Amino acid sequence: MTTGPYPTTRFRRTKRTDALRRMVREHTLSVDDLIWPIFIRDGEDDETPVPSMPGVARLTVDRAVRAAETAAGLGVPAICLFPYIDTSLKTEACEEAWNPDNLSNRATRAIKAAVPEIAIMTDVALDPYNINGHDGIVKDDVILNDESVEALVKMTVAQADAGADIIGPSDMMDGRIGAMRSALEAASHQDVCILSYAAKYASAFYGPFRDAVGASGLLKGDKKTYQMDPGNSDEALRLVERDLREGADMVMVKPGMPYLDICRRVSDAFGAPVAAYQVSGEYAMIKGAAERGWIDGDKAMLESLLAFKRAGCDAILTYFAVDVARTLG
Repeated sequence: MTTGPYPTTRFRRTKRTDALRRMVREHTLSVDDLIWPIFIRDGEDDETPVPSMPGVARLTVDRAVRAAETAAGLGVPAICLFPYIDTSLKTEACEEAWNPDNLSNRATRAIKAAVPEIAIMTDVALDPYNINGHDGIVKDDVILNDESVEALVKMTVAQADAGADIIGPSDMMDGRIGAMRSALEAASHQDVCILSYAAKYASAFYGPFRDAVGASGLLKGDKKTYQMDPGNSDEALRLVERDLREGADMVMVKPGMPYLDICRRVSDAFGAPVAAYQVSGEYAMIKGAAERGWIDGDKAMLESLLAFKRAGCDAILTYFAVDVARTLG
């Protein structure tokens, strides 16, 4: 790539007006890029604010239906459900995770009945149902891989039975994508997509999310034995390749902004759709700084999401989805 010398080349020429800047812009953000994560809880016609995530609340199922109607009306193509489970339902074996009538599955059916056009993504991990707060089954302080995969497969089929369009395995157990794909095929759910959290890092940016799903106070130890080391990059490519071979339709990098280099590497290396999750800590930092007047919240929101597109992402999970849709609309 070569350019002529100054003054033959003046890069400021194409920056002179808004029309010129828009015409030569390399990447743009669209409402079609967005997946909106929402938290759900039991109850009726109520919501509970999440203190560490300003503007975010846990919604009862009826309000989640209304939220989905709002999102669909703004053109947001997908929502992702995360349940806040009563502690009395949390166990070491996590049986509530595959209960056909658990909170997540009831919400999926209700939203699908009211807003059939919106895609519903569900979370496949045991932490909301686990009395130990981990994404897998724990025995003697060890997270068991194969036993956890068996539980996650049952959870996957139950979510597909409820009407989920996209299964989102966020557990990071080895071999779970292949097992889930086989189970979905056997259960005649061959059209259900898997968006694998293929490169999910053991990150400090998840704190507010764990508050939102009620896992913070229960977590014993950390998740470093199954989530990725933040110092690793090549490993992410190996994980993505494995999950695609096992039957994932799309792959995700999580968190988002601290790992834009991983997004770019995955996008460049594979022909599959790549998503990023702008996680709770990223959202909370922007919202917190904006509330204090330290940054322009709307501009920071849009700039942060455009960065994902520039890094090669096809989809973005973000708590800003509805705000962005209104802004773009």
